[in-house]
Amino acid sequence: MPRGTTTSSSATAARTEPRRILVRAPTWVGDVLMATPALRALRRAHPKAEIAVSGPRWLPDLLTELPSVDRLLPGPGRGFAAQRAHAAELRRADFDWAVLLADSASSAAAPFLARIPVRVGYARDPLRRLLLSQPLQPPRDGRKRLPISMVERYLRVTRALGCADAGLALEIVVGAAARTRLAARLARAGVELGAALLVVTPGASFGSSKLWPVEHFAAACDRLTRERGLRVVLAPGPGEEPIAREIGRRMGEPALELSNPTTTLAELAALVERAQLVLTNDTGPRHLAVALDRPVISLLGPTDPRHTEHLMERQRVLREPVECSPCHKKVCPIDHRCMTRLAPERVLRAAAELLP
Repeated sequence: MPRGTTTSSSATAARTEPRRILVRAPTWVGDVLMATPALRALRRAHPKAEIAVSGPRWLPDLLTELPSVDRLLPGPGRGFAAQRAHAAELRRADFDWAVLLADSASSAAAPFLARIPVRVGYARDPLRRLLLSQPLQPPRDGRKRLPISMVERYLRVTRALGCADAGLALEIVVGAAARTRLAARLARAGVELGAALLVVTPGASFGSSKLWPVEHFAAACDRLTRERGLRVVLAPGPGEEPIAREIGRRMGEPALELSNPTTTLAELAALVERAQLVLTNDTGPRHLAVALDRPVISLLGPTDPRHTEHLMERQRVLREPVECSPCHKKVCPIDHRCMTRLAPERVLRAAAELLP
C-alpha cells in the first residue's frame, strides 16, 4: 500500500510514535518566533524523533542551536518543477509527520507529493483540504475568522497531534559568532559595553501601512536620548536603509545607523539582547524582544493586535482608535491616520512605564 494511503491503525501508529517530523515554518519572522512554543511541544512529546524545519532562507538565523530543532531544510522554489524536486527530497528523508504551520496550499503540496502519511494543518480552502490527511478548521466566530494569538493558533496544531503544551515562552538562542560580530561593530562605532541602548527598527517588509512616520520616530528618539540617557541605534532591514537615514537626518541628538551593511537577523538578535528598550513597528523585532525578555514598544496601525497578544508584561502596544483599523491593507488608501495620529508623547509615556 502506498505511504500516502495508510489504514486507520497504521495512521494511528504514525501519529503516536513518529521517527522523523517535518515542520513547515511560517513565512514571517515574527510568526516563526511565535511558533517556537509549538516546536517545543513537539520535542517534549517526542524526544527521540528527528525534527526538521523547512522554510525561508533566513531560518538558520532564528532557529540554529534551538533545542527543539535537529536540522533545517531549505523550502521549495517557485513552480511545479521545484515542488516535485522538493517532494523527492522529502520522500528520501522518509518523514512520518508533516506539521504545516504555513497556511498556503503550496506549502502542503510537496509533503502530499512525498506521500508523508500524516499531514496536519489548517484548511482555509478546498485545495489545501485535499492536500492534508488531517485538516483543521481555522478558528472562527461563525463565518468570520477569529483573531487569536498566533502562539495559540500554532499550539492548536500540535495539540491535534496529541502533544501537550510545553510552556508559552518564545525562544531563540543568540549565537556566539553573531554576538561577537555585533559587539565588534558597536565597539568600532564607539559604543561601550554596557551602554543603555534604544534599538529602533523603523521598517516593515509587510508594506508602508505599518510604518510610523519618520518625523515621529525622530522626535521620540531625541526625547528618549535627552530624558532617559539612551544611545539610539537605528537597525533597518535590507531595503529599509533610506528610512533609517531620514530618521537620523531629522534627529537633533546623535544616532548610530547600522545600515551599511544592515545586520543579519542573527546579529539583530544579538543587538536586541543588549537593548535597554526596543522601539519598533509591528514587525519581527518585536517578537525578538519578547523572546529575549527585553522591554519593547510596538506601534500598530493596520493590523489586529489580537494576533500578537502574548506575554504582554514587558510590552506596550500603542494604537489609535480610528474607525478604519484594523484594515490589514499593505498600503493605506486614505490619509494613514492610524499611524500619523499616533503621537511621539505616547512613546515617552510607555517608556516611563517600562523602564526603571
